[in-house]
Amino acid sequence: MSFAHTHAKTYIQILKNYPDVELLTSDPGAHPAKELRGRAAAEELGVSYVETYAELLAWRPHGVIIASENARHRQDVEVAVAAGADILCEKPLATTLEDGLAIRDAVELAGVRLMVAFPVRFATNFGKLKTDHQAGLLGTVVAVRGSNNGKLPTERAWFTDPQLAGGGALVDHIVHIADLIEGLTGATPTSVTAIANRKLHSERAHAETAALVTISYDDGSIAAVDCSWSHPNTAPTWGGLRVVVAGTEGATEIDFFAPRAHGLQSATGLPVELPYGPNFNEPLLKTFIESVRTGTSAQPDVEVGLKTLKIVLAAQESADTGRTVAIH
Repeated sequence: MSFAHTHAKTYIQILKNYPDVELLTSDPGAHPAKELRGRAAAEELGVSYVETYAELLAWRPHGVIIASENARHRQDVEVAVAAGADILCEKPLATTLEDGLAIRDAVELAGVRLMVAFPVRFATNFGKLKTDHQAGLLGTVVAVRGSNNGKLPTERAWFTDPQLAGGGALVDHIVHIADLIEGLTGATPTSVTAIANRKLHSERAHAETAALVTISYDDGSIAAVDCSWSHPNTAPTWGGLRVVVAGTEGATEIDFFAPRAHGLQSATGLPVELPYGPNFNEPLLKTFIESVRTGTSAQPDVEVGLKTLKIVLAAQESADTGRTVAIH
């Protein structure tokens, strides 16, 4: 449902060749003239297409992937659950707490399952980190430092539209690190302090482009997160995500997108970085499909989506008011 999110293309490319999966797509509505959307996008990707969600859901899919603009997640979830489909929903879960709670209620009432698309959680090096932590090699986690930096999104204009995205870099980037902390420790966030500005890309962006966020948790740990669109347009890659986890028995650092081949363009001399290694979206989709097939719940679920949404909303309020904001 929808090609709005840039991950939709990746999901389609993976699922097209997935064994025993039939795929149907729909991306209704008016789209920006410069963006490849709708039937034209489906034809380029070589995938079946219908004009409306009603036609798509009349097909009675077992599972639905919602890749629409953030502010439209609630309406799309409510339509999908009415058809009895399990859901993989793009992050963040919603743009308001009201919508997030409505999504949870709709899923529970319909008796379907919802996963939130946090692919970095499925990285093999994060799995190793979890195993080491569970074995006690880090001791008690006391602090996490994370950075999720990238270029200003340009392929889809809605990413920098606060009405459709729910904000800017805070919304786009903090949720990934918040989910990694959830997956690692399961601790509950209690308060958030944030500062943000729009000095980077001020001529194009309509929301915050740089932010620093501090999160306190109920187990006494703290997290400091740099979530910014701080990479220049000329950077050789979109950006990256790193975390440093400090415990009472040791510390470790992970650069999730470190595997890259580095070089120079022969014509211009500009640097080139080509990523290689596992595609995190593949185990994400595999987990969702297995959840649909077996009827079992999978993580990260709707409750994780709500927990990370509350962090985002608290960070926005803190940046607006200059105060630390408690999470309830």
